Amino acid sequence: MRRFLSALLTTLAVAASLHAQPAPRQAVTAKQGMVTCVSPPAAEAGSKILQKGGNAVDAAVTVAFAMAVTYPSAGNIGGGGFMLIHPPAGEPTVIEYREAAPAAATADMFVKNRDPLTHRAAGVPGTVRGLEMAFKKYGSGKVTWAEVVEPAIQLAESWPLEAWSARSLTRLVRESPKHPEFCRCFGKPGGGEWKAGDILRQPDLAKTLRAIAERGSAGFYTGPVAEMIEKEMKAGGGLITQADLAAYQAKERPAIHGTYRGYDVWGASPPSSGGIGIVEMLNMLEGHDLKSLGADTPARWHLTAEVMKRAFRDRARWIGDPDFVTVPTNLIEKPYARSLMSTFDPNKATPSASLAGDITIAPEPENTTHFSIVDAEGRGVSNTYTLEESYGSRVVVRGAGFILNNEMLDFNHIPGVTTQKGKVGTPANLVAPGKRMLSSQTPTILAKGGKPVLVTGSPGGRTIINTVLCIVTNVVDFDMDVQAAVDFPRIHHQWLPDEIRLERYPDRQELVAGLEKLGHKVTRHQPSRFQGDGHSVWIAPDGTRHGAADRRIMGKAAGY
Repeated sequence: MRRFLSALLTTLAVAASLHAQPAPRQAVTAKQGMVTCVSPPAAEAGSKILQKGGNAVDAAVTVAFAMAVTYPSAGNIGGGGFMLIHPPAGEPTVIEYREAAPAAATADMFVKNRDPLTHRAAGVPGTVRGLEMAFKKYGSGKVTWAEVVEPAIQLAESWPLEAWSARSLTRLVRESPKHPEFCRCFGKPGGGEWKAGDILRQPDLAKTLRAIAERGSAGFYTGPVAEMIEKEMKAGGGLITQADLAAYQAKERPAIHGTYRGYDVWGASPPSSGGIGIVEMLNMLEGHDLKSLGADTPARWHLTAEVMKRAFRDRARWIGDPDFVTVPTNLIEKPYARSLMSTFDPNKATPSASLAGDITIAPEPENTTHFSIVDAEGRGVSNTYTLEESYGSRVVVRGAGFILNNEMLDFNHIPGVTTQKGKVGTPANLVAPGKRMLSSQTPTILAKGGKPVLVTGSPGGRTIINTVLCIVTNVVDFDMDVQAAVDFPRIHHQWLPDEIRLERYPDRQELVAGLEKLGHKVTRHQPSRFQGDGHSVWIAPDGTRHGAADRRIMGKAAGY
């Protein structure tokens, strides 16, 4: 009852804070399984796989392939990501399928030209190998590979556009005259604007998905599709070869583990910075009574911003591909977190430059998607994957129908140059052949007694880690129900530039004034007013699954 009353009061507070925003919604509830993601058709496809007897991993594979069709700005087979799997009981694991630098990549390849909309910006895709590894090792065995890929094939053959997708595709086609294949595949036949309900047909992508359904990852990394990728690279000056594709392997890595106020916290391991970042920040917060500060006050967000900037400084200094660099293990230890907070002043912002340490700061001269799934056995899957920027490089492989990522730009592109505006040139994340680029993806699962309780994550570039931090602390410290926790306004600080970015900036001028009085520079999120897209699932003590779809873009929670 206490938690219910607290959640009710918080929901009312959220309603007051959103002003003209839509009224707060209730999470979708179900007893057996739950899928939450940005794409309604993908959520429905994943839920149907659960109902056929598949587990959360099977459903995750279905959702991921479906979103390669229905959410092409980030869903993909031409990108990569991280899948965090928590069994019904026991220790989680991470399937890491981050993109890799081609063999011909060099550390200084982007010093003079960092154009993200080019073939050179594409890393070797990892999604198909990663999904196959997860399915083979952790799938239920009750559904076949062809069955989990089939919904994506059907959607590629005929997909009725949602309003958001129609607007997005119309805008991107208009903005992409230098990418004729992108315009051919995603433009409305005969020209004009897409409208909600219009049918998009992607026959080339359907053909590629059929090859994957029939041959597994070999249908992508070898044979005709691999040949088309190499041909596309040669035509546009890219670096990926058939040899790079054949050599790519997904990797299973141990999950990052921490604790926070009685919960086990599990996250993705490097080359993601998300797991280390979220555990490090929660460790710093644990020594403070966050709830007493209030949910949307200058005191709460001042403390949170100070924690964020310290963790992001460590992200810049230390974290990279663990096969190439040594990442210190003490970053997730509680004594280290206490030492970081020794310089925290509750009455004044700490200048970011003063935290630089041995990083020399030079003088001055985003698109991902996340989904969460829980099955009838209590297995949780938190998956984040990406093309990097919205619609990646906008390079569509001719004849294959899918968009390539521009993840090579996630490497530090100017060796040794770190600036006040946020460019980072530290050694841990410099380009090298075969190396995985640093990621902010933060698939996260909170557990109690070895069983998943909260499955969450978000897109948003460097904002991802901080979006997850906001959701977790909303649930744990402020007793918000999962929908209120997802809907609540967020903040972001990434160390450099030294500023807080605030959601719904115009509606929160009293908060802005309070933060500025403490010495923070506060800006609004650009180009949009929202941060992240945190589709989450909460498992109540009675076992009910509560699915919270984030309304910032679109989305659906599909349970049964």
